[in-house]
Amino acid sequence: MIDNRRAINTSGGNYNERIEGNYVQGNYYAGSQQKSIDEIAAEIQQLLEQLDKFYPTDTTTGKMALATEAMSRIESNSSLAERIISALQAGSIEAIAQLLNHPATSFVIGALEDWKKTKKI
Repeated sequence: MIDNRRAINTSGGNYNERIEGNYVQGNYYAGSQQKSIDEIAAEIQQLLEQLDKFYPTDTTTGKMALATEAMSRIESNSSLAERIISALQAGSIEAIAQLLNHPATSFVIGALEDWKKTKKI
């Protein structure tokens, strides 16, 4: 007797038994969702670049201090915080992380991940 059962662990990802034609794997968002993610990433990028003037980014401590100040400013600006929450609900932190280009990005993304958990976004 042949056992045709099989277990496929995708770790939460997608599994396709049969793919026909072209297939591109990735995260897909509605146009308005991606626009929101793009805009919020641009605002965070701008904030990080403004803070560059006050915090060194050539040390881990400097990057952490810059990220701490960035999160402080985000939390104290309710409009910005609400837009970030909306973007996080629409997409993923990874989508925002891919759009940021700054030495302190990993620290800010870590803080946003924590923020998302504690605010239960």
